[in-house]
Amino acid sequence: MSNVSYKDAGVDIDAGNAFVEAIKPAVKSTFDKNVIGGIGSFAGAYAMPGGYKEPVILAATDGVGTKLKLAIESRKLDTVGIDLVAMCVNDLICNFGTPLFFLDYYATGKLEVADAKAVVEGIAEGCRRSECALIGGETAEMPGMYSEDDFDLAGFSVGMAEKSEMNRLDHVKEGDLLVALPSSGIHSNGFSLVRKLLFEKLGMKFDDDFNGRPLIDTLLEPTRIYVKTFKALKEKINALAHITGGGLVENLPRVLPEKMHAVIDSSKIRTLPIFDLMSEHIAKEEMYRTFNMGVGMVLVVSPKNIDDVLENSDGYIIGELKLGEKGVTLF
Repeated sequence: MSNVSYKDAGVDIDAGNAFVEAIKPAVKSTFDKNVIGGIGSFAGAYAMPGGYKEPVILAATDGVGTKLKLAIESRKLDTVGIDLVAMCVNDLICNFGTPLFFLDYYATGKLEVADAKAVVEGIAEGCRRSECALIGGETAEMPGMYSEDDFDLAGFSVGMAEKSEMNRLDHVKEGDLLVALPSSGIHSNGFSLVRKLLFEKLGMKFDDDFNGRPLIDTLLEPTRIYVKTFKALKEKINALAHITGGGLVENLPRVLPEKMHAVIDSSKIRTLPIFDLMSEHIAKEEMYRTFNMGVGMVLVVSPKNIDDVLENSDGYIIGELKLGEKGVTLF
């Protein structure tokens, strides 16, 4: 009987080694002075930054959801890495954490070096936009677990915050204004509903024209990263909420103290054309419970700071806080 190799079982060690070499330039482009060593070791190393009185380490993990399925089917793989980073670092800043570094996990049935390289280059771009370092990751080739063209992504971001700054509930007061920072698109939530409506019910195609560009380009528009805006406005913000799955109605209450109610004028929300299209077939309540509706992040701002925030961002006012049962009213 002839010998059986790992490659015969579907795992190509040489392809894995080639992949590591291929991504080194993109990974190194994210390094800062605190990165210790390079890639290829057993663990990534990052020196603790100074300047904190009571430093607290924060961590966030996420994926891209079924948006990834559209990327795989369309073979447009260069932006989902940005989404992966965004979903993690946008959560970190809501706890007033500054992202420090990022790691990824890429699992596939068969490692295609060019595809994996495109994904990791997107991750590196997300890290550059977040001003954090990509210090490591893991690539798993698992034939039989995934079909050959399939893969999955997970990301992990670590940041640091000053302990005294983390509890934002004490800063949120009646009369505070709600400032919407625009989203770049659907971001990375609700794509099971997107696929059900657009492709199954309406029979649309990836290359259909939508507002002057292929529909798939609109759907795969990467999630906006708000780290730089947070850093610039940190001293002027009482709290901020990342608007992901659950929309405004479920995410905004997470930064509200008890007996504080958010009142939002939905007519002031600058919805995007893709949401207008879907709203023709989905009830308003369902839309606002599923999608960001054009609002990727909400800042809670004191009236005394509102002019500075509006002048130094692309944000706009959509509502205010009043005393009442904790929650959100959209009118």
